[in-house]
Amino acid sequence: MGQRLSGGRSCLDVPGRFLPQPPTPPPPVRRKLALLFAMLCVWLYMFLYSCAGSCAAAPGLLLLGSGSRTAHAPPALATAPNGTPPRLPFRAPPATALAAGKEMAEGAASLEEQSRETPDSPSSISSFFSGSGTKQLPQAIIIGVKKGGTRALLEFLRVHPDVRAVGAEPHFFDRSYDKGLAWYRDLMPRTLEGQITMEKTPSYFVTREAPARISAMSKDTKLIVVVRDPVTRAISDYTQTLSKRPDIPTFESLTFKNRSTGLIDTSWSAIQIGIYAKHLEHWLRHFPIGQMLFVSGERLISDPAGELGRVQDFLGLKRIITDKHFYFNKTKGFPCLKKAEGSSKPHCLGKTKGRTHPQIAQEVVQRLREFYRPFNLKFYQMTGHDFGWD
Repeated sequence: MGQRLSGGRSCLDVPGRFLPQPPTPPPPVRRKLALLFAMLCVWLYMFLYSCAGSCAAAPGLLLLGSGSRTAHAPPALATAPNGTPPRLPFRAPPATALAAGKEMAEGAASLEEQSRETPDSPSSISSFFSGSGTKQLPQAIIIGVKKGGTRALLEFLRVHPDVRAVGAEPHFFDRSYDKGLAWYRDLMPRTLEGQITMEKTPSYFVTREAPARISAMSKDTKLIVVVRDPVTRAISDYTQTLSKRPDIPTFESLTFKNRSTGLIDTSWSAIQIGIYAKHLEHWLRHFPIGQMLFVSGERLISDPAGELGRVQDFLGLKRIITDKHFYFNKTKGFPCLKKAEGSSKPHCLGKTKGRTHPQIAQEVVQRLREFYRPFNLKFYQMTGHDFGWD
């Protein structure tokens, strides 16, 4: 059989100490270090993945190709096929100084809309979780109205753990519809199962094409409209424009076509937006009234928890946002959050909110109230709710 060794033994008789030994198992400390290293790698991967997701969803991060700035960018002028440079469209000069003032006011208001403050960045924990889940088209949209309290409502709603909302106004259904739903979806934050995706763009309410476009996206979309006394809303609208362009004409001169006859100029957007019944008619051609919630801008200030309770019920959410989330800021004159989304600090809306209104002659205010009264009454009938503006 095998080769004989000294002493007459074969290779098979060699003691075990001369045979190859199995490897010594690693001590417990090494196993723990290896496990810790593996967990660290997994955590690092998840952290990097979440950063990528949250940055893609954050509208203000331009370096990562966010679509928000694209949504607000002016459209590029197309070059003609023969290579000739693009020409700016001709615009006739305004016929009167007052018309020029109206154009200045409208332009300043448009600039204000495009340069709204961005909400506070979410915390690292919020960013971590925003990396998971998927991007969905919004199931609920705050469609109006400008200077009604839409920013306050959105910031209050974002406290709810089941609400995920894009911070900046996408302006998809009024300005960027040609970019397509895939572009629009990419602006949205990531959501988990059971969470609601939301956005707010107040100009949708007065955009004729918006109802049909939103219905084409989804007939089940829930619509929220924050409304406010149209006279106060018009003055607030003017105040916003005045802060950008101090040289615009007075509120009174912009309000009337003919001051002596008291004829109101409904072509001025600050006046036109407040004719809520007229705009609502367009929406009711595409959505049932039960799919729309009308939030009182006044009650959002006097009783934010109560109004947020109605909104949470409408969205099918558990009533988590209550009185304990708010405190009243006497300086600003409206409620603030004790703790904002992803933060442990109190949070009030920025300096562009709560501006002091200019003094308007009482007879001008009274004439506007008379002008809006029939439209308000019709709006009360259409919505089944008396907002008490008269």
